[in-house]
Order: sequence, then structure tokens, then C-alpha cells
Amino acid sequence: MGFINNAKAGKATDEAQKAYTEGRQVLVYKIIEANKTSMATAPMAGVGEQIEAVEAVGWQLYNMAAAESKTLGGERVALVCLFRRR
Repeated sequence: MGFINNAKAGKATDEAQKAYTEGRQVLVYKIIEANKTSMATAPMAGVGEQIEAVEAVGWQLYNMAAAESKTLGGERVALVCLFRRR
């Protein structure tokens, strides 16, 4: 995992831990795919790592939705993930 993906996973861990400590029951987290040039079926760079980081502090992925954004810089995929407290 590269520097940017490590930083994103670290941020996800921090936010998930904060929500857990606050006693929240639901966490909605937006994950943006790191690879903006991929047009093929393949792993989504950094996404699994961020989901694992959130789940490691006591959340479970419950549902997710995807959205694509096309810009001059290429396509970006954002996943809106709904986590529930375990």
C-alpha cells in the first residue's frame, strides 16, 4: 500500500475510532478510489484497505453505493459506505 493509501486508511481509522468512542451506532463514510485512470475490471486501489481500517475498530460494513464522476482529469469512483457498530 502506498503513502497516499496509508494516509487514507489512517484517516479512516481516526474517524471510525472517534465515532465509536462517541457511542454512535451508524457511520457513513465516503471512500474515493485512488486509481483514477482504471477502465478495466480490477481491484479498486485503496478501497479495501480503508474498509478494513474502519472494521478494525469495531464497525461492520452494512451497505454501500457507488457514484462516478467524470472530469477533465479522468473518472473517479466514490463509494458511500454505511457501517454499523458491531
